[in-house]
Amino acid sequence: MHIFFYDKTFEGLLTAVFDAYSRRTFPDRLLRVGEPAPLFADETYTVVTDTARAERVRLGLMRKLPTEATTLILRAWLSEQPTVDELLFRYIRKTFDTTESIALNFADPDVLEVRNLALKVSREAHKLKQFVRFSKAADGLYVAPIRPVYNALPLAIPHFTDRFADQPWVIYDLRRRYGYHYDLHSTREVTLADDAALRSRLDPDLLATDEQRFQDLWRTYFRSLTIRERLNPRKQRQDMPVRFWPHLTEMQPEDL
Repeated sequence: MHIFFYDKTFEGLLTAVFDAYSRRTFPDRLLRVGEPAPLFADETYTVVTDTARAERVRLGLMRKLPTEATTLILRAWLSEQPTVDELLFRYIRKTFDTTESIALNFADPDVLEVRNLALKVSREAHKLKQFVRFSKAADGLYVAPIRPVYNALPLAIPHFTDRFADQPWVIYDLRRRYGYHYDLHSTREVTLADDAALRSRLDPDLLATDEQRFQDLWRTYFRSLTIRERLNPRKQRQDMPVRFWPHLTEMQPEDL
């Protein structure tokens, strides 16, 4: 059994592909640096992430695959599934080892799984566009905490940058402890050592003076549209997943 250790970044994965072909040794397992090796490992190798090597692999994929397929690889990676790196390593190796494109060969289980994971991440990004709710803090910054199942925030950020270009905002992924800040000029990734300060901005007493009134109006409007005789909680949970409810203004009690 051959084991490659790497830093669990996408660039690290592409570097691992480059090193495997250079060494002519392909890993059976991909583990994070520092993880214990399996008891019966025949050989271990530690990948040092190298931007130039990763770029050569990326360009090679672009030559071998249509743009849509390279996009699927990136989106599948964002699923963060436990063995997605090994899945993508196999997918990339099959791409380089065949003369014809594997992009549409859905009879191959790896090709099908990459596509399915990418679709799940794309759907989560679409839900973020639907269900992100901003609250205006006293200093004028609009804040939106989220907890998506997949790491889909990077896919949705261009939408928010374009749609809310007239206001400063932060969308922060509480699960992964990073987010994006737009300052009216550009959008950049931010990471907080402690998200307590971000959470405190959402305290009703610390919101902008007109924010609570707007939230009350939105909840009233939402409830006024409800036809109680036609309530369908199952359908509501299907269309508006419960995981988004803690951060949806319309799903909070009116006396908050």
